[in-house]
Amino acid sequence: MPDRPVVLLVGRTGQVGGELLTALDPIARLVAPSHSELDLADPDAIRRVVRATRPAVVVNAAAYTAVERAEHDAALCTRINADAPGILAEESARIGARIIHYSTDYVFDGTKGSPYVEADAPSPLNVYGRTKLDGERAVVSSRARHLILRTSWVYGSRGANFLRTMLRLAEQREEVTVVDDQTGTPTWCRSIARATAQLLPRLSGSDGDDTSGVFHLTSAGSATWCSFAAAIFAHVARSGAQREVHARPISTSEFASSVRRPAYSVLDCSRVRERFGIAIPDWREDLPSVLAEIGIV
Repeated sequence: MPDRPVVLLVGRTGQVGGELLTALDPIARLVAPSHSELDLADPDAIRRVVRATRPAVVVNAAAYTAVERAEHDAALCTRINADAPGILAEESARIGARIIHYSTDYVFDGTKGSPYVEADAPSPLNVYGRTKLDGERAVVSSRARHLILRTSWVYGSRGANFLRTMLRLAEQREEVTVVDDQTGTPTWCRSIARATAQLLPRLSGSDGDDTSGVFHLTSAGSATWCSFAAAIFAHVARSGAQREVHARPISTSEFASSVRRPAYSVLDCSRVRERFGIAIPDWREDLPSVLAEIGIV
């Protein structure tokens, strides 16, 4: 990109945000404020940062993702997941910037039984899903040129995520009980960042793509939490890094949680493939790369 656009990256310390720092750096002039520089619970701070930066594109990778804790912390979850994206989008509209905002499969209730397309009606089951849907709607109503990218079951080599939890439990136990009646798509945070880097040149600049809307962006394939865990344990055992660990399937009703989650939240990603030529590989293809990064080969 001859003239690299200014990109305001929000959420640099998150899983996707951390990968975006690397993926976008060669093609953008990144401004990536820390939490101390940008408190998303402070609307005035958000406005100050956007107005001072005057980016061509705002990439909002920040989110309150603690699904269990959100049920008891709905006010903060709302400020981060719903209010902050709306303000970022309003400020983007004011200066003519684009905004890329990440959302979630949890905007759906999981009753469809086949992959969700973007036109399917959302019906979130929990506070996290409801606030993420409110964030989507706030971005759309701002009239900013926007891409809302819904993804799912995000994991990586760093941070708090399912993969890291399974690796920790595998060090402690020979058998791990894992829910086997919730189906979705594990998605490597680096694959999301790489796809975003592919999108960016299409969006920035005066001749940028005018497309706005919601697009689903996940790995290909699907899994239950239990089959995802079993794949992790199988790779670890083959590497010799740890002893063999068994993933024992249990039902959602047996899992100690008061939070309702969708039973089936696979997303159909054909729209982003057809519109932008972007497709993330099957999650089984990415998993060995993530484990190798951790040191499990």
